[in-house]
Amino acid sequence: MDTRSKILSVAAALELRPPVALVTGYFDVLRVGDARELARVRHHPLLVVVLPVADEILPPLARAELVAALRVVDYVVIANYGGLDRLVEALKPVEYTRMEGEHAVRRDRWRQQLIEHVDRRQIN
Repeated sequence: MDTRSKILSVAAALELRPPVALVTGYFDVLRVGDARELARVRHHPLLVVVLPVADEILPPLARAELVAALRVVDYVVIANYGGLDRLVEALKPVEYTRMEGEHAVRRDRWRQQLIEHVDRRQIN
């Protein structure tokens, strides 16, 4: 199965039939903890919204493809916050989990660790 077929436009996602669980995040660095959290909330078809992030490591489509490759994910949408608001209003998810706060904190820490690692490698 080509998991990229799970990636929908906002308009197509608005046509999904409830109930759905909705999870939002940046997924700029996809970790096993993200996969576990997605599996934890999957009691209904799972729609994951990949949100824009400043200073991204991976482009939005690459992040969406990584998330779509997870077996527990049914659908993925790349959306801005306006598109997210429309999805929440229309779909009225039975479960709504926002991961972007955790992702932002983790990303800043990892960015610094990556810079330090590269700096150490250049010295040696």
